Amino acid sequence: MTSRILRTVLIVVGVIAVVVGVVFIGQGLNLIPGSFMTGDRTWVGVGLVVGVVGIVLIAAGLRRRRAPR
Repeated sequence: MTSRILRTVLIVVGVIAVVVGVVFIGQGLNLIPGSFMTGDRTWVGVGLVVGVVGIVLIAAGLRRRRAPR
């Protein structure tokens, strides 16, 4: 049961990280206005890192072996 919970947590946190990364990239590229991050290219790099971490977490959650019954 804990393996299933861990898989779910990894996937959910990964999806959230990917969404946050996309928002950071959008703001850094001045596509999403209304923040101190808008137009600051630093946030493009931060968004890429956060997005890649999210993808790794999703992959880890999907690849994690299930515990034998």
